[in-house]
Amino acid sequence: MILKDYHMHTNRCDGTASAEEMVKAAVRQGLVEIGFSEHSHTDFDDTYCLTEEGMKEYCSEILALREKYADQISIKLGLEMDLGSDADTEGLDYWIGSVHYVKVEAEPGAEKGIIYIPVDESGEIQREAAEKYFDGDIIEKKKKYFEAVGTVAEKTGCSIIGHFDLVSKFNEKENLFDEEDPRYVTAWKKAVDRLIPAGVPFEINTGAMSRGLRSQPYPSDSMREYIREQGGSFILSSDSHRTDTLCFKFDDYESEVSGQ
Repeated sequence: MILKDYHMHTNRCDGTASAEEMVKAAVRQGLVEIGFSEHSHTDFDDTYCLTEEGMKEYCSEILALREKYADQISIKLGLEMDLGSDADTEGLDYWIGSVHYVKVEAEPGAEKGIIYIPVDESGEIQREAAEKYFDGDIIEKKKKYFEAVGTVAEKTGCSIIGHFDLVSKFNEKENLFDEEDPRYVTAWKKAVDRLIPAGVPFEINTGAMSRGLRSQPYPSDSMREYIREQGGSFILSSDSHRTDTLCFKFDDYESEVSGQ
């Protein structure tokens, strides 16, 4: 059984538990190594992420916990680095490259020339954004997302590629779009093809499964098959926001991972 988990959030961002509570839960579960990966600061939306001052406090806290629990568990200092982030990675052990927003040009007369649409908030938001900015074609919105994802390794220098198909978060429950649409398939395959040469592992992220939103992890089964065919590799992560979802369903996907 894999007893390492490198994607987790605390109540410094959008998690529900403190960092020390997460450490204690990991120790109780028998994990040998964990990594914290709070959301990096983004100046266009600071409602869910670390502030610049919060980043300093976060790093200090994790390093102190590393020392305090050194005889019980190995703790790594990481970050979930959004594509649009301005965060400093100096001193980090690793960071996860993720895309949480699609950039679009604002409507005429708006104060800002660019707006950022979240891709992992409610299905209603996804439909409204498609109507407003993509002539009602939600697949066009998904294509724009994968165009951004394809650049995440080169632009962030990440150690891990985060939740590759995050745009499908609500699709299984709400049937927002056809994942077999040739335009959608072409878009994600192009993103994979661009990412593979970087040699960065894709995470098999079970976060949406633990929340009851999906029956399979990110990336989807068909995507993982294609990634393997192209020579890509994987690492397991729970994307935990609570103490009780660490290593969620890792046993089901352990065979797809090597060296973790």
